Amino acid sequence: MFLTLAFLFSVGSMCGWGLEVLFRRFFSAHHWVNPGFLVGPYLPLYGFSLCALYLLAGLEQLITLEQEWLRKLLLFLLMAIAITILEYVAGLIFIRGMKIKLWDYSERWGNINGIICPLFSFFWMVLSALYYFLIHPSILSALSWLSENLAFSFVIGFFYGVFLLDVAYSTQLMVKIRAFAAESGIVVRLEELREDVRHAFEKHSKKRFFFPMRVGVPLRELLEKYLTQHYENKKQFHDFLHRKKG
Repeated sequence: MFLTLAFLFSVGSMCGWGLEVLFRRFFSAHHWVNPGFLVGPYLPLYGFSLCALYLLAGLEQLITLEQEWLRKLLLFLLMAIAITILEYVAGLIFIRGMKIKLWDYSERWGNINGIICPLFSFFWMVLSALYYFLIHPSILSALSWLSENLAFSFVIGFFYGVFLLDVAYSTQLMVKIRAFAAESGIVVRLEELREDVRHAFEKHSKKRFFFPMRVGVPLRELLEKYLTQHYENKKQFHDFLHRKKG
């Protein structure tokens, strides 16, 4: 089971990263963005989510509803709730613990702390259905193959070696951002910070996809510029409210 979940986590992390890259390119940011706080091509949230979907899919037989479509609908709803909970916990850990907001749903209807919202929970439900019908059978076949070819576990081990090095490097960067955010009394929105880096410091270096913060400029200078922009936007917002009340 440990090897199975380790394999699913690695596959889910990399496939989820690819999905997020495409989503940001064509629907959100409209340019290529490396999502998440890690440098490499993986998003742990999707890795945990794939493990959760795999485990929940095995519970379908415990749902006693007679209608098959209703049984599957309830299963997909449970899957979406599980992923939403994972998303909320991950977002809360970064906001409370690291003073960093990896994503922001504040403008979405029904959002909770800007971390989760009904729209994306619905998307998780759709993805859960796609997983069940299109991916789960292939996952079962892959796990059967893995049990007969345990040498492949060395490839999984290589993934985790690179992954842990990335976590160590990225955590050092996040700790520095957290210290600045705590000192300034703000929560840093990572995607906004990356956009500031992208627009304001392109002249210092070529565009970087995997190391967006390494632009030949000290990190504190990037954060100070972000802080200035943060307060300018806040002032403009308060001025707007004051004019509206007047």
